[in-house]
Amino acid sequence: MTNPKDGSAPAAGAWQGRETPFSFIANDDPLFDRRLVLPPEVAGRWIVLRYTMPVRARPQRPLLRLRRARGRIDRFVLPGIALGGAVWLGYVPADCEGIEIAGGEGFELERVGVRSARHVFAECLAKRPLRAAGALRALLRRDERRWRDSLRGACAVTPLSGYAAWRAARGTPPAPDKPAPDIGIRLVLAAEGASAAAVADTLAALTAQSHTHWTLRLSGAEAGIAADPRIHLTAWDPDAPALSLCGEADLFGILQPGDRLAPHALALLAAAFHEANPDLIYADEEIGAADPVPRLKPDWSPDLARVTGFLGGPALVARNFLAGLPARPVGAADAFATSLDLDCAGATRVVHLPRILCRRADLPDDTAKRSALLEARLSAAGDPARPILRSGILDLHRPRPEPAPLVTVVIPSRDRPDLITRVTGDILGRTDYPAIELVIVDNGSTDPAVLALYERLRGDGRVRIEAFPQPFNFAAMVNRGAAVARGDILVLLNNDVAVLRPDWLDALVAEAVRPEVGAVGAKLLYGDGRLQHAGVVVGLGGEAGHILRRRPADTPGHLCRLGVAHEVSAVTAACLAVGAEKYRAVGGFDAATFAVDFNDVDFCLRLGAAGWKTVWTPHAVLSHLESVSRGRPSGAARRLFEREASAFAERWRDIIRHDPFYHPALSLTTFGEDLE
Repeated sequence: MTNPKDGSAPAAGAWQGRETPFSFIANDDPLFDRRLVLPPEVAGRWIVLRYTMPVRARPQRPLLRLRRARGRIDRFVLPGIALGGAVWLGYVPADCEGIEIAGGEGFELERVGVRSARHVFAECLAKRPLRAAGALRALLRRDERRWRDSLRGACAVTPLSGYAAWRAARGTPPAPDKPAPDIGIRLVLAAEGASAAAVADTLAALTAQSHTHWTLRLSGAEAGIAADPRIHLTAWDPDAPALSLCGEADLFGILQPGDRLAPHALALLAAAFHEANPDLIYADEEIGAADPVPRLKPDWSPDLARVTGFLGGPALVARNFLAGLPARPVGAADAFATSLDLDCAGATRVVHLPRILCRRADLPDDTAKRSALLEARLSAAGDPARPILRSGILDLHRPRPEPAPLVTVVIPSRDRPDLITRVTGDILGRTDYPAIELVIVDNGSTDPAVLALYERLRGDGRVRIEAFPQPFNFAAMVNRGAAVARGDILVLLNNDVAVLRPDWLDALVAEAVRPEVGAVGAKLLYGDGRLQHAGVVVGLGGEAGHILRRRPADTPGHLCRLGVAHEVSAVTAACLAVGAEKYRAVGGFDAATFAVDFNDVDFCLRLGAAGWKTVWTPHAVLSHLESVSRGRPSGAARRLFEREASAFAERWRDIIRHDPFYHPALSLTTFGEDLE
């Protein structure tokens, strides 16, 4: 089949299924506005949907709703798009009575393929034998959900290392719906020391752009450059200000020798600039001349950008933003890109186009230059943070504030003497922080060992025991502790957490006192040392989940983000720091709607809606035996979980469809950073 948007043909393969006729018609629902009608024999089989969506400044993943017998509803969040189109593999149960899709304006369903369950299982067996065994066990237990998810996790998800085949099946980004011919773009290319072939590749891709309103300042190139009136050969002037390089163009950007822009890259960036008028606009890239790997970037994440330089290319800066920067000279050509990148970390109106629009031959290592420039700028600004290298990754060290603010640690608990004894001992005896108040909110403990512990703790002036004799409500218990707290900073802590490093509280407080920061989360490990919490992705697993769960503790993460403190949408209340005034400003936890689950994620999202960002730091490291004191929900507890999950999905549907710190082409099916 040919993609009508870009003319590219997706790679053929049995995984796409046998093409089947379909109807895609209007539906009388404000959200699920289209209905997919398939032949009756599709019931009990798997379908493969291929679709496209327009490039938007803020993308949203499509939603799919299966209506089943007896009023049952299954909902799925479909993959977003990084290239030309996206593909989704899903199971149509035998009792399916209707399929509805919320795709939004411009959503186009191009193809529907059908696969048998046997065929999907065979693929799973070939790719992931252990997952196939799990799927078979689930089938024998008649656990349809686990069976379906096990097969999808093997057959619908591709590791980043399999990018080449994944890319071949998805075409290239199409031209924008509304071109912006009046947007002028000035680019610079410093070619000193570069090979003639690399420069030629970059110029060939540039002159092939569908957006023609651009000019290029090319320095250091050898003779023989093809004549083009838009290309100006010039010497690099280290004394020139950046604004002079931009000239009168609306947008300014830097190319590296070997960069190959996608044919519509400048057109898409110009169109988005015309629509949103941002300070900065950037897209995604792939690295490697022969066997590229993708760099799928989050939406604007200034903390991450400052230390990792994830912006890369293509990125364009508005002329008005350049005009507001200090009029410093650009300096040497090889340092200018890093300097401008650090300037961009101060941008506030930023647009990310989550499409791969550039291939770069390699990723320049600017760690030393970035560290020196960052040191100078932080010192000049009077910021106490300092750049530091940790395991070869540039990071910021934020010292403990002086004087240290009082921190109230709130621990909801009931019985379990082994847990509460350990965590209180760790807080009071193994934490290197000078100003701690400990509030234990007790939910009716009767264990004599726990009651004896409380009697001993009452002799410590830093501790108070707050009774909570009502039915278990985690959110209400947290709110009770926060209500009696005297500290400027609240730290919410589960009773099944153990301190691993004495400086954990320093790291949390250093982030929480920043005016722009709301919640701060920690790096939590399982008892076996694997990752339990490295930030929450909204939409992962359906509603929200912990990214990279059960991976090795030293997993770097995509873009090396697990080595540095950075923005996330939410963090777990198993260990969460927040300014007391910020906590109260948003009303604390929503105990009426989320008594047990999703209260922490909802809280972080409400902080975000109020203007405070959530940060995860790898420098506060603790051990967490997840929910060991509650166990797995079943019966009434399971029904409560499902009600809270439904309420969460209704309240935060837009962020479930697009977590700004998780690329829309990354899978929500698995807990890794895989392609879907």
